[in-house]
Amino acid sequence: MALRVHRAGILSTLQDLGRYGYQRFGVPVGGVMDEYSHRLANLLVGNLEHEATLEITLAGPRLEFTQDTLIGICGGDFAPSLEGKNVPAARPVLLSKGSVVDFGTCRLGCRAYLAVAGGFEVPLVMGSKSTYLRGGFGGFEGRALRRGDLIPIGEAGRESYPGLRRQLDAGARCAYPRWSVNANSAFLAHGHHRIHFVPGRHWDLLSEDSQQQFGGVQYRIAPDSDRMGYRLEGPRLSLKEPIEILSEAVTFGSIQVPPDGRPIVLMANRQTTGGYPRIGEVSTVDLPLLAQLPPGDTVHFEPITHEDSQRLYLQRDRELGIMREALRMRMKQ
Repeated sequence: MALRVHRAGILSTLQDLGRYGYQRFGVPVGGVMDEYSHRLANLLVGNLEHEATLEITLAGPRLEFTQDTLIGICGGDFAPSLEGKNVPAARPVLLSKGSVVDFGTCRLGCRAYLAVAGGFEVPLVMGSKSTYLRGGFGGFEGRALRRGDLIPIGEAGRESYPGLRRQLDAGARCAYPRWSVNANSAFLAHGHHRIHFVPGRHWDLLSEDSQQQFGGVQYRIAPDSDRMGYRLEGPRLSLKEPIEILSEAVTFGSIQVPPDGRPIVLMANRQTTGGYPRIGEVSTVDLPLLAQLPPGDTVHFEPITHEDSQRLYLQRDRELGIMREALRMRMKQ
C-alpha cells in the first residue's frame, strides 16, 4: 500500500506529536502544529494518537491511494474532492483502490491533517516520524512532499467500519457514515480570535502601558510567520528598563519580546532556548486554534490563571476521551 503524490501543495509534511528527549542536544521537538486535529484524525482511522499524519498547509496536494484505504481528515477546510465529489472531513472515509483525492486552497483555517489506517511507514528518527525541514531529517526523506513521491502505508489491524466495506463492495468509489465528530472548525468560524495566555516570569518587566496594551488590543499575524514562530503586528511593547537575560528553555506557546518590541509566539518548530524576555505562555488548550490562523488574521490575548488554563485543557481532554470511546463503538458498525 502506498500514497502517490501527483501534486505536492505549498507545504505538505509528515508530522507526529514530536521528538522529545533531545532538546539538550539542540534538537527541537517539532511535531504537528494542531495537536487536536492530528489526534482526532488518527482516532477516526483506529491509529494510535502519536502516529504520523500528513500536515497540509494553505494549499493542498493531489494524492492517489494505490489500495483500498481508510482515511480521516481534520483541521482546516481544504474542500477535498474525489472525481468532483466532496470527500467529507471529520469522519472516517473508505477509499477504493486508485482513488485520487484533490485538496484545494484552504477556505477556513490553514492546516489540515490526513491520517491513514496503518500509518505512514517511514523510519523513526530519534523516536519520531516528524519532518524537521531545517535539519533535513525525519518524515519522508527529511523534506516536504514532491510530485512523484511514493509514500508507503502500513498494514492496518482488524478492519474497522464493516458497514463502509459493504458500501465499497457494492460499487461505491468511497464510503463514509452520516455522522461526524466535533472537529475544531467551529472555533475558526470568526474573523477575530481570543487567545488565552498565562503571564510569565518576565511579565513584570514590561512597562505598565505595554501590559495594558498587550491584553487590550488586537494583533495581526505577520506574513513572515511560520512553523517556528508567529510574529505579531500591533503596538510595540517596551520594558521598564533595559535588561540582559540569560538564555533559558522555551516551549510551544512561549511569548517573547525581542528588542524591536514586536512580540513573537513560538510555535511547533521553536528553538530549544531563547534569550528574549518571556512575558507569557499561550494556554495549551488554545494552541490548536492559534496554529490554524493564517497570516493576516487577528488575535486578542486575554490573561488567564495557571489553574484556569489547566481546567480548560482537562475539559478538552475529557471531550476527546468521550469521542475516543464513542469511535471504538462506531468502528464495529
